[in-house]
Amino acid sequence: MAGDSGAAGSPAAGGGRPGDGVVGGSARSGGGPSVPLPSDDETVPLPSDDETVPLPSDGDETVPLPSERETASVGSSGPAVVGSPVRRVLPRLTMANAMIAVLLALLGFTLVVQLKSNSTDASLENARQEDLVRILSDLDAQKERVRQDIEGLEESQRQLNSGAQGRQAALDEATRRADELGILAGTLAARGPGLTVSFMPVSNPIGASRVLDAVQELRGAGAEAMQIAGGDGATVRIVASTYFLDANGGISVSGRRLTGPYMIMVIGDPKTMQTALNIPGGVVASVSGDGGNVAIQEREVVDVTALSPPKDLQHARPVS
Repeated sequence: MAGDSGAAGSPAAGGGRPGDGVVGGSARSGGGPSVPLPSDDETVPLPSDDETVPLPSDGDETVPLPSERETASVGSSGPAVVGSPVRRVLPRLTMANAMIAVLLALLGFTLVVQLKSNSTDASLENARQEDLVRILSDLDAQKERVRQDIEGLEESQRQLNSGAQGRQAALDEATRRADELGILAGTLAARGPGLTVSFMPVSNPIGASRVLDAVQELRGAGAEAMQIAGGDGATVRIVASTYFLDANGGISVSGRRLTGPYMIMVIGDPKTMQTALNIPGGVVASVSGDGGNVAIQEREVVDVTALSPPKDLQHARPVS
């Protein structure tokens, strides 16, 4: 038996592996105790929870089994350590976790942008109560105009589908549309209620950009026909292709030079257009800040008589 023990203990002393025939801790140079492994036909009963495993030493020392709150480190290169606290394994950074983090970051950025876009405009926040009332009235007027346009189109559709009266209704509708397009294109004169807007220089001349701002505001307020007149009596019809440039001593409107003061005659809803020009920071305020003056007069009848020469289309064709 002594020879067997010495033969079994020699691999441990020489740095052998646990599977080479012994079970135990690190090798000791003094030839410590060793435990022979069971053969292929033998089995080793496992101890129960309350039992202890005697150490293969000279004494009667025993090592208690680890409790449920203790564990041995697994996967390390060294021997198992009994009694160390349980450590939870942190989840690794996977592609799914990275995608979730990116999506959450994008969601937060979107919410911040949305909150900033919904913030109150500074010009409206500092506006007076009567200015806010005028702006609200302008929006109501635009809504009413759109509703009337929808009702007119629905009535035209019913007339076109009415059978016997369909042909005459189609002819009347075509004539009406031709007149409207002629007014918008500037090839037909127009008459109706509207405003006259006069630009008068005080300390500085009126720039072309301020006149263009007024035209844009009037278009947004529902202007249907406009023309501009200079101090020399020359008039130019304002259409979609009209452009404004600064010229020596005046402005150039579609290549026609005009001198101040300038007057815009516009047909449309007078109150809505006047509100658009008088909003805080709008046309009237801007011209006054540049050293000019704007006078607005409401009229029951405004004549827009200047005509724009028709242009022959070279590239655009209707789509049937």
